[in-house]
Amino acid sequence: MVSAVFHSPLDAPGSEPVASAVTQKTMPFITPHAEPAKAVTPKPSYDWRGLWLAVLPPLLGFGLLIGIWALVSISTASSIPSPTETFKQAVVIFSDPFYRNGPNDQGLGWNILMSLERVALGFGLAAAVGIPAGFAIGRFEFLSRMFNPLISLLRPVSPLAWLPIGLLVFKGADPAAIWTIFICSIWPMIINTAVGVQRVPQDYMNVARVLNLSEWKIVTKILFPSVLPYMLTGVRLAVGTAWLVIVAAEMLTGGVGIGFWVWDEWNNLNVKNIIIAIFVIGIVGLILEYALIRIATAFTFEEVKN
Repeated sequence: MVSAVFHSPLDAPGSEPVASAVTQKTMPFITPHAEPAKAVTPKPSYDWRGLWLAVLPPLLGFGLLIGIWALVSISTASSIPSPTETFKQAVVIFSDPFYRNGPNDQGLGWNILMSLERVALGFGLAAAVGIPAGFAIGRFEFLSRMFNPLISLLRPVSPLAWLPIGLLVFKGADPAAIWTIFICSIWPMIINTAVGVQRVPQDYMNVARVLNLSEWKIVTKILFPSVLPYMLTGVRLAVGTAWLVIVAAEMLTGGVGIGFWVWDEWNNLNVKNIIIAIFVIGIVGLILEYALIRIATAFTFEEVKN
């Protein structure tokens, strides 16, 4: 009697890979759940390169200036005082900058304050006249055609050429110096303000015409915000020119002021004090410029920061 034994196809030799393949298809491989790695924010390293670029070039520039100054002092047989001698004299001057030994013998501090007072008066008068005049010239074409030739004629005249006119009219050195500051400061403010008004987009003016806005509202709501960057640029140029001119004006008019102090020290052949005055004039001018840049930056955009 023969018995037949039947084998399942899965039990046949060579069927194991097939079963394995089927198992892989029907039962996907499951990996255990892994926690996401937390991003590690690297600590910002200090920008040493930026520090060096901010500090090193100015130091090298001052070092070059002092080196050339020392070489000139040596080559002129000390007729130009050395940096060391000048520094010692500066310590003596700034130890008591507000002394008074008479009307023509006052400390450097009083001379600086008097010069700043004259600049403030002349500059303030120029701003009070020049800024409204710039708005009017830029706003109305008739006034622009009327005054542009006069401004082009008078603007190139040296400010000191106006000083004799001031002495003749005002009969005094102090008002003549203020008049000179006024006449040299007014042109940048008129020109820049007028250019700003003329560059206001015409669409703004068309909207104002449609809304039937008054001239006061046009100036305060449309023109002034748009013109402010140009106006402050003119103010910066004007105050820089005013500080340059006051030194020369005070040399000619006398009295108390940084310009007169320089001229008086030259008459006394005190070259060290003259060099100190040069640095003081530069530092004060730099402070005025920086202050106006900060004011302009607070109200305007990038075009007035440079």
